[in-house]
Amino acid sequence: MRRSPLDAAHRASGAKLVPFGGWEMPLAYAGGTLAEHRACRERAVVFDVSHLGTVRVGGPTAYDVLQATLTNDLAKIGPGRAQYTHLLDPEDASVLDDIIVWWIDESTFDVMPNASNTDRVVGALTDGGAEAVDATETRAIMAVQGPAARELLRPVAPEAARVPHFGVAAFDWEGASCTVAGTGYTGEEGVEVAVPAEMAVRFWDAVVAAGIPPAGLGARDTLRLEAGLPLHGHELGPGITPLQAGLGWVVAWAKPKFRGREALAAERERGVSRRLRGIVADGRQPPREGYPVTLEGAEAGRVTSGNFSPVLDRGIAMAFLPPGVEPGTAVEVDARGRPLGGRVTPLPFLPKRSHG
Repeated sequence: MRRSPLDAAHRASGAKLVPFGGWEMPLAYAGGTLAEHRACRERAVVFDVSHLGTVRVGGPTAYDVLQATLTNDLAKIGPGRAQYTHLLDPEDASVLDDIIVWWIDESTFDVMPNASNTDRVVGALTDGGAEAVDATETRAIMAVQGPAARELLRPVAPEAARVPHFGVAAFDWEGASCTVAGTGYTGEEGVEVAVPAEMAVRFWDAVVAAGIPPAGLGARDTLRLEAGLPLHGHELGPGITPLQAGLGWVVAWAKPKFRGREALAAERERGVSRRLRGIVADGRQPPREGYPVTLEGAEAGRVTSGNFSPVLDRGIAMAFLPPGVEPGTAVEVDARGRPLGGRVTPLPFLPKRSHG
């Protein structure tokens, strides 16, 4: 089990630590997940997301290999920007991983895979001819998220607080070279900061001292669910394509090639067999992962993620349903023999926030 450079700080704060993607990470702190969730929606919190991978890709072939490997089109952005993209299985266009690429400078990229997929991403990029190095152990990553995130972070790291939405910038903090991106996984404004591992606890302590309380993976999951954001292994993974997940916008069809393009184009031609939808329960009980979703008495799909929404005060879930099932349709979720009524709803569950 791997540990974050911030592990000692979490233990000192009384965090409950749990296994996640091969790492031991904080699930929640003393105040609990519900309070952490609300703090992020109302003001700001800081998450340790050091379990995410960092694959440093550089050299003269970096851009071309990334273009030929991943679904999105780097030509739409440039150095100093970030982009969401997918790595597909070449045979069936399943999403092997969903990734954020931080474009550092002309020929340097930090590719950010999910915790358990780093080796797979390194392998795909190396096979493509890129110089790809797993740099995960060298840094910690902290996500400062919430409507007041930038304001509260400014006294600690003004350069990091200024980075635009989906921008990327280098900055120095107490003599250490750091990187920041205007990204996150909560549906709120915020940034993610990569700090050298040896400086991680000092930066974390400075952020917390600035009035930004820590939050754990429990709140991160309920926040991303309200925001309708997919989680690999749930809404993305084997047998699930970007088109089924409603993420066709990350596919750059204008590119002549990328891994999985032919298989995905064939699915686009024939039409998808299912689509990811949201479900809002009639009551507070949350539908849970794996529960069957029934439509007119017949099973139509299964819950991929479900929890209680503190903002909506209802149970919410995501599920893959037949493409003809439209928002507003009444469904039932079989909660181990107890029927939970609900309605299909568009994603995200909460209106998108504007970002400056």
